[in-house]
Amino acid sequence: MNEFKDKHSDDFKVEVLSDSVKFYLPRVEGYLEVVRDMASKYRGMSLIEFDGYFEGKFEPVKYIRAEIHTSDIDEQNMINFANKVRLKLNQKSLAIEFNNRLILISEN
Repeated sequence: MNEFKDKHSDDFKVEVLSDSVKFYLPRVEGYLEVVRDMASKYRGMSLIEFDGYFEGKFEPVKYIRAEIHTSDIDEQNMINFANKVRLKLNQKSLAIEFNNRLILISEN
Protein backbone atom coordinates (compact mmCIF):
# COMPACT_ATOMS: atom_id res chain seq x y z
CA MET A 1 0.00 0.00 0.00
CA ASN A 2 1.32 3.39 -0.95
CA GLU A 3 0.59 6.35 1.27
CA PHE A 4 0.97 9.94 0.22
CA LYS A 5 0.94 12.89 2.54
CA ASP A 6 0.82 16.53 1.59
CA LYS A 7 3.73 18.26 3.27
CA HIS A 8 1.50 21.25 4.05
CA SER A 9 -1.40 19.39 5.58
CA ASP A 10 -1.82 16.85 8.35
CA ASP A 11 -5.59 16.55 8.01
CA PHE A 12 -5.80 13.86 5.31
CA LYS A 13 -4.16 10.69 4.07
CA VAL A 14 -4.36 9.03 0.65
CA GLU A 15 -3.92 5.29 0.21
CA VAL A 16 -3.39 3.65 -3.16
CA LEU A 17 -4.50 0.02 -3.40
CA SER A 18 -2.39 -1.18 -6.30
CA ASP A 19 -4.10 -4.48 -7.15
CA SER A 20 -7.53 -5.06 -8.64
CA VAL A 21 -9.13 -8.46 -9.19
CA LYS A 22 -12.50 -8.86 -10.93
CA PHE A 23 -14.42 -12.12 -10.61
CA TYR A 24 -17.19 -12.86 -13.10
CA LEU A 25 -19.58 -15.00 -11.07
CA PRO A 26 -22.77 -16.59 -12.37
CA ARG A 27 -25.74 -16.07 -10.07
CA VAL A 28 -26.12 -19.72 -9.20
CA GLU A 29 -26.54 -21.49 -5.89
CA GLY A 30 -23.60 -20.65 -3.65
CA TYR A 31 -22.52 -17.39 -5.32
CA LEU A 32 -23.73 -15.23 -2.42
CA GLU A 33 -21.59 -17.20 0.04
CA VAL A 34 -18.56 -16.61 -2.22
CA VAL A 35 -19.29 -12.86 -2.33
CA ARG A 36 -19.65 -12.70 1.46
CA ASP A 37 -16.34 -14.53 1.88
CA MET A 38 -14.58 -12.04 -0.42
CA ALA A 39 -16.14 -9.09 1.38
CA SER A 40 -14.85 -10.33 4.72
CA LYS A 41 -11.27 -10.82 3.42
CA TYR A 42 -10.60 -7.64 1.46
CA ARG A 43 -10.73 -3.92 2.24
CA GLY A 44 -12.70 -2.69 -0.74
CA MET A 45 -15.15 -4.37 -3.07
CA SER A 46 -17.69 -3.36 -5.67
CA LEU A 47 -20.47 -5.42 -7.28
CA ILE A 48 -22.05 -4.95 -10.69
CA GLU A 49 -24.81 -7.17 -12.08
CA PHE A 50 -25.04 -7.89 -15.82
CA ASP A 51 -26.48 -10.36 -18.34
CA GLY A 52 -23.96 -12.71 -19.92
CA TYR A 53 -24.20 -14.71 -23.13
CA PHE A 54 -21.56 -17.42 -22.86
CA GLU A 55 -20.94 -20.93 -24.19
CA GLY A 56 -23.12 -20.28 -27.26
CA LYS A 57 -26.32 -19.89 -25.25
CA PHE A 58 -29.12 -17.71 -26.57
CA GLU A 59 -30.68 -16.93 -23.19
CA PRO A 60 -28.81 -14.57 -20.90
CA VAL A 61 -27.51 -15.66 -17.53
CA LYS A 62 -27.32 -13.19 -14.66
CA TYR A 63 -23.76 -12.55 -13.57
CA ILE A 64 -22.12 -10.54 -10.83
CA ARG A 65 -18.79 -8.84 -11.34
CA ALA A 66 -17.18 -8.70 -7.92
CA GLU A 67 -14.14 -6.43 -7.94
CA ILE A 68 -11.78 -6.42 -4.99
CA HIS A 69 -9.15 -3.79 -4.32
CA THR A 70 -6.09 -4.59 -2.27
CA SER A 71 -2.30 -4.38 -2.25
CA ASP A 72 0.44 -6.96 -2.48
CA ILE A 73 -1.69 -9.88 -3.64
CA ASP A 74 -0.08 -12.94 -5.20
CA GLU A 75 -1.44 -13.72 -8.68
CA GLN A 76 -1.01 -17.49 -8.40
CA ASN A 77 -2.81 -17.57 -5.04
CA MET A 78 -5.68 -15.63 -6.61
CA ILE A 79 -5.84 -18.08 -9.55
CA ASN A 80 -5.95 -21.00 -7.09
CA PHE A 81 -8.72 -19.24 -5.15
CA ALA A 82 -10.65 -18.64 -8.39
CA ASN A 83 -10.40 -22.32 -9.26
CA LYS A 84 -11.85 -23.23 -5.84
CA VAL A 85 -14.70 -20.79 -6.51
CA ARG A 86 -15.25 -22.39 -9.95
CA LEU A 87 -15.51 -25.83 -8.35
CA LYS A 88 -17.77 -24.58 -5.56
CA LEU A 89 -20.17 -23.03 -8.10
CA ASN A 90 -20.00 -26.17 -10.26
CA GLN A 91 -18.83 -24.27 -13.37
CA LYS A 92 -16.86 -25.49 -16.40
CA SER A 93 -14.94 -22.21 -16.45
CA LEU A 94 -14.56 -18.97 -14.53
CA ALA A 95 -13.06 -15.69 -15.70
CA ILE A 96 -11.12 -13.24 -13.56
CA GLU A 97 -9.27 -10.06 -14.42
CA PHE A 98 -6.06 -9.49 -12.52
CA ASN A 99 -4.77 -5.93 -12.96
CA ASN A 100 -6.62 -5.63 -16.31
CA ARG A 101 -5.46 -9.02 -17.68
CA LEU A 102 -8.25 -11.52 -18.38
CA ILE A 103 -7.54 -15.02 -17.03
CA LEU A 104 -9.84 -17.92 -17.87
CA ILE A 105 -9.76 -20.87 -15.48
CA SER A 106 -11.37 -24.01 -16.89
CA GLU A 107 -11.57 -27.74 -16.34
CA ASN A 108 -9.19 -30.09 -18.20
